[in-house]
Amino acid sequence: MSLWDARFKKAADQRLNDFNSSISVDHRMYAQDIKGSIAHAHMLGKQGIISMEDAQAIEEGLLSIKKDIEDGTLLIDPMAEDIHMFMESELTKRIHDAGKRLHTARSRNDQVALDTRLYTSDAIDEVIENIKDLIQVIVDKASEHTETIMPGYTHLQRAQPITFAHHIMAYAEMFLRDIERLKEAKKRVEVLPLGSGALATTTYPINRDMVCEELGFQSVSMNSLDGVSDRDFCIETASDLSMVMMHLSRFSEEIILWCSWEYKFMELDDAFATGSSIMPQKKNPDVAELIRGKTGRVYGNLTTLLTMMKGIPLAYNKDMQEDKEALFDAIDTVNLCLTTFTPMLETSRILKDNMRNAASKGFINATDCADYLTKKGMPFRDAYRCIGALVSYCQDHNQTLETLSLEEYKQVNELFEEDIFEAISLDTCVNMRVVKGGPAPQTVKAHIEQVKTKLGEM
Repeated sequence: MSLWDARFKKAADQRLNDFNSSISVDHRMYAQDIKGSIAHAHMLGKQGIISMEDAQAIEEGLLSIKKDIEDGTLLIDPMAEDIHMFMESELTKRIHDAGKRLHTARSRNDQVALDTRLYTSDAIDEVIENIKDLIQVIVDKASEHTETIMPGYTHLQRAQPITFAHHIMAYAEMFLRDIERLKEAKKRVEVLPLGSGALATTTYPINRDMVCEELGFQSVSMNSLDGVSDRDFCIETASDLSMVMMHLSRFSEEIILWCSWEYKFMELDDAFATGSSIMPQKKNPDVAELIRGKTGRVYGNLTTLLTMMKGIPLAYNKDMQEDKEALFDAIDTVNLCLTTFTPMLETSRILKDNMRNAASKGFINATDCADYLTKKGMPFRDAYRCIGALVSYCQDHNQTLETLSLEEYKQVNELFEEDIFEAISLDTCVNMRVVKGGPAPQTVKAHIEQVKTKLGEM
């Protein structure tokens, strides 16, 4: 039996009931539904809209339902229309008429909006903690490799020497920004819609500020139409989660490359790699590949939410029931990826010698060679052309800048002296880049300490 049976002369087709039901998706919000309902009951009792006895009975009844769900005594009915109607029905079974009074001055429209906001706020906290765990692993890994020299790349071409610590600390910065975005989103998630009613508030003397304070929300929605029909917070959260996945996907792509025989900069622990069904030599970075693939899934959820909302007039429309499946899937996917990627990175082995060997090839110290000349008074553009000619000479004669003789250097320009070999050594190229944000070990160590401080403050 549905709530609106008295209005209709014909029973709903079972196919409609199945199509209309959202219990399979929103059942996970049972704790948030209980939390919001208890706050609403407290307010109704305090305002004298219902008796304090009924308010107390509602709270006790809801807490007993929560306990029974969590210890397995009570199973959520999969035939219920949604979690909200299941809760109300179960509460009424337990406390009778008092349970029927809970929905006073409340619509499912503002109730659903509240529950979704409560759930999203909790989920953001969980995602942030998982990101912090990943950043800590990055920081720990970087601390071990502040002097592990590797080639830095642009266009996937070896460009300039850096350290492995410097490279992965770039991802620490990305994930710190993700945390900042999610924290900022919480301000707009924690806006109380309860009290908006179906769309036009209520004639009961409710106190929305009281509910807001009890729930720990940051503000109260100031327009009831917007209160029930706003899903910006879902879209913003999904957008922020898409950014997290984009950063994870970029990092995963690097790990996939580094684990290949063509790079061989990293080896994954056996516990976080897979093999082949036919090729016994294979060790595949499937975790990283799956994260790269699942990124598209989270992007798809964001697109679903944006498309769902783009043509909806005020106020509530049933289209909005689709918000939770997309949002919940994005949250679940991000958490799954974070909690798998983090131990994969933590247990990986960095092949330092291979990194250094790669850095010794590809003329990645050419810029430093040009800088050597500019420090002796030559304009940079002239030095640039000079070193370009030197690199061309090396390629024609199967040499590197390190293997050239001083006489060969001087044939190009007389400014070169014996100290050129120290100037273009990989260690010098890295250690001299002490500019804030650079790869010099002392600079990266300072960056690591700064990130540790930020993590402690978050």
